[in-house]
Amino acid sequence: MTDGTYPPSSPQPEPAPGNGGYGFPPGPPVQHGYGYGYPAGNDGYGYPQPGPQPNPYQQDAGGGQWPPAADPDPALPGFTRLAGPDIPGAAEQPDWEAMADRSAAARRKKKRRVLVGGATALVLLAGGGTFFLMSGRGDTEDGANAQPSTSTSATPEPEASKSPQAYTATVAGDDTLLRDSYGQTGIRLGPDLKIAPVGKRFQVVGKGNSNSWGQSAEPVVDVTKSFTVTARVYSSATKGSRIAISQGDGESYSFELGVNEVNGKQAWIFRVQTGDKGAEATTRTVAAEGLTILKTPTLLMATYDAEKKAIALYVDGKKAGETPVPEIWQGPGPMQLGRSRHHNIWTGPWQGGLHNIKVYDSAFTEEQAAGYKEGKLSPAPKPAHAWLLT
Repeated sequence: MTDGTYPPSSPQPEPAPGNGGYGFPPGPPVQHGYGYGYPAGNDGYGYPQPGPQPNPYQQDAGGGQWPPAADPDPALPGFTRLAGPDIPGAAEQPDWEAMADRSAAARRKKKRRVLVGGATALVLLAGGGTFFLMSGRGDTEDGANAQPSTSTSATPEPEASKSPQAYTATVAGDDTLLRDSYGQTGIRLGPDLKIAPVGKRFQVVGKGNSNSWGQSAEPVVDVTKSFTVTARVYSSATKGSRIAISQGDGESYSFELGVNEVNGKQAWIFRVQTGDKGAEATTRTVAAEGLTILKTPTLLMATYDAEKKAIALYVDGKKAGETPVPEIWQGPGPMQLGRSRHHNIWTGPWQGGLHNIKVYDSAFTEEQAAGYKEGKLSPAPKPAHAWLLT
């Protein structure tokens, strides 16, 4: 109706005879003054005064603005007199009520457009928030801080704010290469070590045969220094040696973590080699006996304290044992999943699931091991390497 500018000061022409003005047909005389519900003919607050007045809704030939200026009522400074039934030609004025209704309808339509547009924007924002919430970093200490990399190589994990995608277990474009979420060392999967879901994340599952293995491209653990290796495991094998994690592909392993028979029964074990031939005399083992192993989800943690010259094994956050070692033999070859090297042959094929595998460049204490199990390790040390986080 108006662009906010003041109307021209010149009087506007009256509508043509027989025309109701501003495109409306002639109608009955207006019975109310200026929309306040009082009867016409009352010269109160803004009511018309006798005498001819210009039609306020009729634009001039030059496209003047609405409403046009009118002569002020000398008796009511600042107000404009409008035509009324006591003024000749009042019957030819527009239907003010109809115009008011149209104006109100236009305002309501515009308001609806604004509300719909605002609601659409809110929905889009909410969807994005849900997207970021959903690409957020999962569980507490146990893997939440790792998000997928879009790189085709096993690159370090970017910050969550830079990588909102959902977690992925493998390197983009290669579903047989486990992605290292903190380091740069992927693990190549053998034919029978398959990725499978565990909850909302992933695990690898071995069949317990010679193809149930995974191997890194290079050594991961520096066994001459303190370290911690941990994994969540699930063994479905009823007997025999079943190794979850080891390192070395030469004549013998440097260390191995998994299941072995001790005194005729299955036990969790952490074993290291101190000599280069793998002889029993140069082997040191910590075992956790008397625990239920078969088909029991378990958190295993193996540590080596280079200062104390001792290895320790923790099962579900509790210390199972510790034993001194002169040193750990640094055998050649990469880290292994699902097998170990004994006397130049592969042994201990894993049968069951593995996930949440991490390597730290320090030896956890008993307090740290317990805190890790409960997800309350604070301050939480950053892993050097991690795969299959859940």
